[in-house]
Amino acid sequence: MEHASAVATLDARGTLTGWSEGARRLTGYPAEEVVGRPARDLLAREESPGALSELSGTVVLRHRDGSTLTLPLRGCPLLGAAGTPDGYAVTVSPPDERTLLLTGETFRQSSLSMSVHDTRQRYLRVNDAAQRMLGVPEEELIGRRLPEVMEEIAANGTGFLRHLRQVVDTGRSARYETLTAVSSRLGEHAWTVEMWPLRDAAGEVAAVAVAGFESTEQHRTRQRLALLSEAATAIGTTLDVVRTAEELIDILVPRFTDFATVDLLDWVFGADEPLTAPAEDIVLRRVAHESAAEGLPRPSVRLGDTDVYPPRSAPARALREGRPVLTGPGDPDFDGWMRVRNEQVPANRPFRDRISSTLAIPLRARGTTVGVATAMRVAPRDPFAPDDIVLAEELASRAAVCIDNARRFARERSTALALQHSLLPKGLPGQSAVEVAHRYLPSGSAAGIGGDWFDVIPLSGSRVALVVGDVVGHGIPSSATMGRLCTAVRTLADVDLPPDELLTHLDDLVAHLAAGGGDEVPELGATCLYAVYDPVTSRLTLASAGHPAPAVVLPDGTTRLLPVSAGPPLGVGGLPFEASEVTLSEGSVVALYTDGLLEDPDHDIDHATTELCRALTAPANSLDALCDSVLKAVLPAEPGDDVALLLARTRALGTDQVATWDVPPDPAHVADVRRSVIERLTAWGLDEAAFVTELVASELVTNAIRYGEPPVQLRLIRDRTLICEVSDASSTSPHLRRAHAFDEGGRGLLLVAQLTQRWGSRQTGAGKTIWAEQPLPPE
Repeated sequence: MEHASAVATLDARGTLTGWSEGARRLTGYPAEEVVGRPARDLLAREESPGALSELSGTVVLRHRDGSTLTLPLRGCPLLGAAGTPDGYAVTVSPPDERTLLLTGETFRQSSLSMSVHDTRQRYLRVNDAAQRMLGVPEEELIGRRLPEVMEEIAANGTGFLRHLRQVVDTGRSARYETLTAVSSRLGEHAWTVEMWPLRDAAGEVAAVAVAGFESTEQHRTRQRLALLSEAATAIGTTLDVVRTAEELIDILVPRFTDFATVDLLDWVFGADEPLTAPAEDIVLRRVAHESAAEGLPRPSVRLGDTDVYPPRSAPARALREGRPVLTGPGDPDFDGWMRVRNEQVPANRPFRDRISSTLAIPLRARGTTVGVATAMRVAPRDPFAPDDIVLAEELASRAAVCIDNARRFARERSTALALQHSLLPKGLPGQSAVEVAHRYLPSGSAAGIGGDWFDVIPLSGSRVALVVGDVVGHGIPSSATMGRLCTAVRTLADVDLPPDELLTHLDDLVAHLAAGGGDEVPELGATCLYAVYDPVTSRLTLASAGHPAPAVVLPDGTTRLLPVSAGPPLGVGGLPFEASEVTLSEGSVVALYTDGLLEDPDHDIDHATTELCRALTAPANSLDALCDSVLKAVLPAEPGDDVALLLARTRALGTDQVATWDVPPDPAHVADVRRSVIERLTAWGLDEAAFVTELVASELVTNAIRYGEPPVQLRLIRDRTLICEVSDASSTSPHLRRAHAFDEGGRGLLLVAQLTQRWGSRQTGAGKTIWAEQPLPPE
């Protein structure tokens, strides 16, 4: 029998009959104490009576000192003369000493931090990795609880102790992750901790084993990925340069750094193109900064102020070289930069002396550098690592693109707004038909300036055209298209076309531009409302190309939408436009607007229209004040489109300002017409205009009788000018020509054109009207 083996014999009833020296050394029992006793007395827990006589298996024996031994067992039957077992020989091979040695060394030399704690959280064993991690030798830990040894983690170690108690109380393993500063030397580290119960022979929890794996790098990697993920949605939420810089700062502080600034080059805030960075001192404008470290002073550069960075400072180098610059104490450039800063603001020196690392990252987008972001960490926080530089570059790259987008948007918005304002009427022309007030609000959304416009165009016969339109789309193309349409409407209005015919010609123009102009005109074209008001008849004639119907407030305070047949938007084609006509009382207020005034995601269009009608009835000292009150009451909180509002209060020319004569179609009555004209001018006190007016009326009436068709009508209007109109049933318009020396005719219209301020013709439902205007003589 080998020295390392233990042998025992027992009879068929399980009584021990033999006990070797090896068995004594293994269990501590001498032969005289066990021979003759039942073998079951040596078992640490209840087993079957023949447990020690089984051919093979594992048993748990009770050592003489009270401890337990779990040992492999091998049994062999002892046969009697009859060939049946009279007893058994049992051998037990204890663990090899080398095996025991290696097992202990595995615990001690493990790279994991391992320890064993009793049920009161006191240390029983600690391996080398745990001692290095804690910075405390084993002899100071055994028998003591962790907070008793290291007071600095008494607060941070509550999670550790809580999980130890949980394992003891429940008897179940626990796994958790913690981020804690185990000691001031190591700073903040992440750990993944496994705890499991150690049970005694009775199955009770006697101790808790702990294994800790430092997962700081994995934790930091997850943090970096989380920052990148958050930055994807948190940076660039608006097209505002300063707000975008602030969003970058919010991402960086405090999770990535203790102090951060964003400084931009001055040209970013203007309309000029990027400038080459100077080789000497660089001037940057501070747009955002934040500090999170305890005791850090307020930044010495105020927001909006400029700051000069020396050529060898980290921000200047990053800006000039176009790459991240990592620096810190011990770097001559850094020390020189901090020395200058300390001289400039001595109160900030304690903070600067604590800086452990500085990282400057250029903000570059599309090959253009717009500024620099600077991050600083202060002790005891770890300096920036290579992975931190990669993360900072990713964050800065996204922020730079968003800043450049905001810069480009601001420049395009400024250009579009300037174009828009140059095309909109600056001072409405003088006329007597209506009193007008207007408002134009450019869109503040990310989509950019839209193509809304309005206009007031004086027409012949003291009439006036009111126009409002909206080009679908945003930005410079829409503003340019709006300018084209605005010019086209003025040109067609000068021809004095009826509203439905004018929109037909305008529709053809938009379709032509869309077919041959590429992206110059949005695909869905534009909408337009064209209305003509005649102060002589008090009639408003209007037609719509997909535009909202105007609202009207009558002098008695009632409001309603004017009936109008909404034709298709301009550029769609295929359907005709229809004109509507309504007679308005003097003093009625007509409201023309674009859909941006009513489009509110919180309310439907019917609700918004009702609010508009209600707002139009609000008391106001003037039409301008009414514009403001309507916008305040109806305009959405965040308009998503441009808003144009045009209010027109109607006037009427009294009977004392208009004179009308029906002329028989006989040249003999022309003399009577001349006398009637002179009498009317005398009654109006316009004797000085009698000669020219008599000549003009005589010429126009004669031409209508000779070349036109009855009935013929003459009308004089005394307004801002003196207007002479002759109407007949013929649709043929006269043409001005120069008569030759021996021609008998052809000089009449030439004479009219030379004697009057302007003249023209317009088609009517019953034929045409030839008109001429001349200035009123000074009073």
